[in-house]
Amino acid sequence: MDMSDSGAPHPLRGTLRHDEPMSRHVTWRAGGHAKTFYQPAGLPDLCAFLRTLDAREPVLFLGLGSNLLVRDGGFDGTVIFTHHALTGISQVTEGDGGALRPTFTAGAGVPTPHLARFAVKHGAGGGEWMAGVPGTIGGALAMNAGCYGGETWEHVIAAETVDRNGNLRLRRPSDYDIGYRHVELKGGGEEWFVSGVFVFQRGDEIASMKRMRDLLSKRVATQPLSQPNAGSVFRNPPDDHAARLIESCGLKGHTIGGAQVSPKHANFIVNLGAATAADIESLINHVQGEVLSKAGIALVREVRIVGDAR
Repeated sequence: MDMSDSGAPHPLRGTLRHDEPMSRHVTWRAGGHAKTFYQPAGLPDLCAFLRTLDAREPVLFLGLGSNLLVRDGGFDGTVIFTHHALTGISQVTEGDGGALRPTFTAGAGVPTPHLARFAVKHGAGGGEWMAGVPGTIGGALAMNAGCYGGETWEHVIAAETVDRNGNLRLRRPSDYDIGYRHVELKGGGEEWFVSGVFVFQRGDEIASMKRMRDLLSKRVATQPLSQPNAGSVFRNPPDDHAARLIESCGLKGHTIGGAQVSPKHANFIVNLGAATAADIESLINHVQGEVLSKAGIALVREVRIVGDAR
């Protein structure tokens, strides 16, 4: 459904910067600069800004900056920063065969753990795992983020998108090919998620809060959260785990420049303090090559790599 705004031109009210260091905005704390960086003042402002861009301008939507590496040569395009911009969570009512299930809307810039906590506080269960996703709703929708047995699109009943011309559309899950860490609009086209509608089962707040605390404790105990990282680097192969394969190849602790395969969790690459994007990408490629050579498995990157090498 097209929700285009055909009103008068909208004066831009967001924050525009040029030559912005992306190391400030990605969780690896490495990488080059973006040619243009824009933080919209809200959804109407975002739509208006998109209409000002050349049709050939590369556009990158960015939330908390996890799951992303910007090469040292930078991104020769426009980065749109949704965190603190496309915000807001609210509860709505959804009918389901006569039963009402807890249903919520959340903006693309909302950190996924915020939705998890909000849902639990409002009587929802089944989404506690979202507290362990280190990104925003927009990123979770774009890649079908998941952990601890849950996946984002198991809970999505609708999503709002914006295209390059600033037109808004309401999309349904049936509009997408959805798989493990994969979401693609059927028929192609360039659209970005600006919000989602999520449905959960009814839950008990005390039990759900305990489950969320337990999952977060497990995350702290097993992941290198004290060091800059981008979350899981590789997808898990069918019926196996990337971390197990990487460790079996003797790669835990392997270092290139300032980048290291975490000794705590082999599917994490950490910045020891002065890693370049080239260090991190070289280590990613090395891990893929070693696992293919020694285990016969072609690991697929979960993290996205953009920009130009220096």
